Amino acid sequence: MKALVLAGGSGSRLRPITYSFAKQLVPVANKPVLFYGLEAIADAGIRDVGVVVGDTEAEIKKAVGDGSRFGVRVTYLRQDAPRGLAHAVLIARDFLGDDDFVMYLGDNFIVGGINDLVERFRQERPHAQIMLAKVSDPRAFGVAELDGTGRVVALEEKPERPKSDLALVGVYLFGPAVHEAVRRLKPSRRGELEITDTIQWLIDQGHRVESTMVSGYWKDTGNVADMLEVNRLVLEGLEPSVAGEVDSASELIGRVVVEEGARITGSRIVGPAIIGPGAVVRDSYIGPFTSIDRDCTVIDSEIEYSIVLRGASIDGVGRIEVSLIGRQARVTPAPSVPRAHRLVLGDHSKVQISK
Repeated sequence: MKALVLAGGSGSRLRPITYSFAKQLVPVANKPVLFYGLEAIADAGIRDVGVVVGDTEAEIKKAVGDGSRFGVRVTYLRQDAPRGLAHAVLIARDFLGDDDFVMYLGDNFIVGGINDLVERFRQERPHAQIMLAKVSDPRAFGVAELDGTGRVVALEEKPERPKSDLALVGVYLFGPAVHEAVRRLKPSRRGELEITDTIQWLIDQGHRVESTMVSGYWKDTGNVADMLEVNRLVLEGLEPSVAGEVDSASELIGRVVVEEGARITGSRIVGPAIIGPGAVVRDSYIGPFTSIDRDCTVIDSEIEYSIVLRGASIDGVGRIEVSLIGRQARVTPAPSVPRAHRLVLGDHSKVQISK
């Protein structure tokens, strides 16, 4: 079995972070979300991985390399534009050959890995196998309709009037019959080759499509709220460790990780929280569910339930909550006179100002 990992896409829901940063590389507990998927694939015994890339190809290649750090062999496949999940299968035809494969969306996060799913596919040998999860607003997802026996009978991509609350999770398993399906597709109303239409074609042609409900936790980390929620979940599993420097005036409470090269002085950190290599925290409070990436600086400030990306600086700004702060960002207090907010905001920015 092979794997096809989708790491293209524009990440529009995470702008402005993703104007200069691949959405699959936004860190969860200081590790890119894409890495969790690659680790799950390797843990399932899959070694040959095709990574579909787009405009952020250089960043993805730099981060993932040849895959050896994950125990896999990576082949990069360039997609000229976001033309749909089924289009990714189409361009990967030579890499996939006639092998079974798992398709994994690189911005999805699944607790518990995919071992059971892969093993079930190998034993039962359907033509396709999908994972489903109940969601509150299925209009944002591919949606599956089941009959009374639990068999998949219909699928639709981002429907205006969903026929169920069962969303397709971003992990799919396919046999070689899928290649004929994608060849026969025409672009949807969104102008893309949809994976839901692919699976529907298999069903209509009498091929066996099986489904399984997600038993653990699943998130599509496509927006800030979901990124913060996944970060919270991963931090809950931290084992406390201190490899960096923590002075006697500082206090660490609960599950706190201070990585090598980090320096904590005169500060209080309440876990679960992680402080990355080379980070400096001085005269500050770091609250639960916060990830401070490498080479960041937090001085005379408070921050909680947030993700701070590499090289960012927070200095003297009081309290920050529920925030995603980008690489090399600078957060500082405004001058006391005049009492006005001074902003330089990129496209699609969101700012909340207290009166």
